[in-house]
Amino acid sequence: MSMTTLTVSDNAIHTFSIVTKDLPGVLVRIALVFARRGYNIESLAVSPGARQGFSRMTITSRGSTQNVEQIQKQLAKLIDVVYVTDHTDHAPVEAEIALVKIRSTSDQRAEFMRIVENFETQVVNEDSDTVILRLTGNSNELDECISALGPYGIEELTRSGKIVMDPGPSQVSSLLSAGTVLS
Repeated sequence: MSMTTLTVSDNAIHTFSIVTKDLPGVLVRIALVFARRGYNIESLAVSPGARQGFSRMTITSRGSTQNVEQIQKQLAKLIDVVYVTDHTDHAPVEAEIALVKIRSTSDQRAEFMRIVENFETQVVNEDSDTVILRLTGNSNELDECISALGPYGIEELTRSGKIVMDPGPSQVSSLLSAGTVLS
């Protein structure tokens, strides 16, 4: 029995943008495409689209290029999916938000606040025992800041999940304006 060795390129992070009709059950059907192929959704952000009646999803997942291509094809076949793209080989504009709660004394607080000055952070709540920071930036920047805060004892952490958008003319807008819907 031979074993396949998984390399870094076989397990790359892929970021999908998916525009769907804004209908009940669409998210479940999309999640099932990933589940059937054995992939975990690492982050998911869903919001109303630029046009009424449509939603935009950003999903990140790890996987081989071959399997991810199959996922993308299966997503495009779903009746309520208007557009799907994998941003892995593009340079999209990326953003993410995190809230981090740290229990701290005033001495510790001054110390970690000097560290977070190097990142896009804002104190959004502060009391005598804890401070809640809002971090903004791309996923790597948030990872770095959270790592730097780790030694101070992160009590709670929540992240929005990555959102992305390609620069330049919008393929999605063109599809919707032309009345073209993938099926």
